[in-house]
Amino acid sequence: MPDIRYVVISDMHLGEEDSVLTCLREGNWQINWREASPTLISLVECLRYLIKQNQSKTKPTLILLGDILEFALATDNEAAMGFERFIELIMPRKKKMFNRIFYVPGNHDHHLWESARETQYVEHVMGLSPGSELDIPWHTTNMFMESEPPLTNYFLTRLIQRYPGLKRFVIATAYPNFGLITPNRDKCVVLHHGHYVESLYLLMSVLKRKLFPEKPEPEVIWDIEGENFAWIDFFWSMAGRSGEVGKDMEMVYEKMNNPERFRDFLMERAEMIADKEDIPWIPGDWAEEKMLKALATYLAERAAGIERGRRKKALDDEGIESFKKYVSRPVKLQIANDLKGPVPRDVTFVFGHTHKPFEETMQFDGYPAPLKVYNTGGWVVDTEEAAPVMGGALILLDENLDAVSLRMYNESQSEGDYKVKVAAASPAGAQPTPFYLRMLGLVDAGRNPWKSFSETVAKEVKHRAARPRQ
Repeated sequence: MPDIRYVVISDMHLGEEDSVLTCLREGNWQINWREASPTLISLVECLRYLIKQNQSKTKPTLILLGDILEFALATDNEAAMGFERFIELIMPRKKKMFNRIFYVPGNHDHHLWESARETQYVEHVMGLSPGSELDIPWHTTNMFMESEPPLTNYFLTRLIQRYPGLKRFVIATAYPNFGLITPNRDKCVVLHHGHYVESLYLLMSVLKRKLFPEKPEPEVIWDIEGENFAWIDFFWSMAGRSGEVGKDMEMVYEKMNNPERFRDFLMERAEMIADKEDIPWIPGDWAEEKMLKALATYLAERAAGIERGRRKKALDDEGIESFKKYVSRPVKLQIANDLKGPVPRDVTFVFGHTHKPFEETMQFDGYPAPLKVYNTGGWVVDTEEAAPVMGGALILLDENLDAVSLRMYNESQSEGDYKVKVAAASPAGAQPTPFYLRMLGLVDAGRNPWKSFSETVAKEVKHRAARPRQ
């Protein structure tokens, strides 16, 4: 019978008070760093139950698909303590759940990639003789690197090696695309956090084309990351360590999730700046205000286009177009480059970032068959009103790289709607995989641990939704 070989989770946002996986103190909205959240405890219990059903003694691999630690809206120590509580649950000394952990950073924890790649480059330089020509620092890893010596995530590895039983455990890093492939190379899974499916994270490339229209648009992933890494790291992965500025950025970020509120905020700031500041190259306060409001309108429109903020569909038309552009070019080119051969006939693509879990088949240019696409959802409650399209999921893979989505929850006004279910992306007319059927038989929404999880997360989502927002 098929066993769970890989577990994929993303967008935990550990350290952010809006995450149901971050523990809050009873009676207020402050974070309790000493304890794991009830939802996190219950989630791990569900996962432990499933893994115990494996027939093989080989422990599965955990893939952390980005935005696991919150560096944009929390400080390093806050995010790290949230991660420690997670590690304590999944990797206790005598009951470790996983034999390996791969970390694929996203936009909110992009700085972990910068730290890893800079450490790797320094170690590379140390192996060269003085006076040698130095290579240009690289910005990506190979896609299919599971069997290679691990590129160590230095910060998290050193963090967890303080625990008994983990003194030699290494958390490996891959970025921005991580691939798994069968021995005969006819089937693969590509995992990416998901930020590069949105134009907002390609801002530097967009500006370059506006300033230098003769320059070509980057198509390969190492050029895309090389042009945009500093912007992503600056705004989305470093604000939390910026003291009072970081707190102000949290207020701005929260408003971005409500386009109307964000536009009002920007307009208010534009009027304030025009009234109090003098921009020497613009004559008159009225001209300053007009220009600043035009800029505010542009930013508000961009914020309204963030996929995470669109709460009616899992992916709208603009999101699908941007998504297909990324998968049809940079992802396809990297698969072919790293395999030194054709794209496998059977490809599954897994991403997060949008906090909207789904599973479906989609056709992309350059692929021999429709892709099976899965989104891992997220664990953050952004707004007061429940949005049924928002929720959290785990993606499970067996040794044959067949995938299922363990849909842990979707937001709802009614606590009775919170029920765990198993889903899969399946082409029309295809028979369910043995792995899907096995997971379906193991998950009974009306019994524990699944029922207990649903009751817990329903209360936690409602509690987070009630948190006062600026």
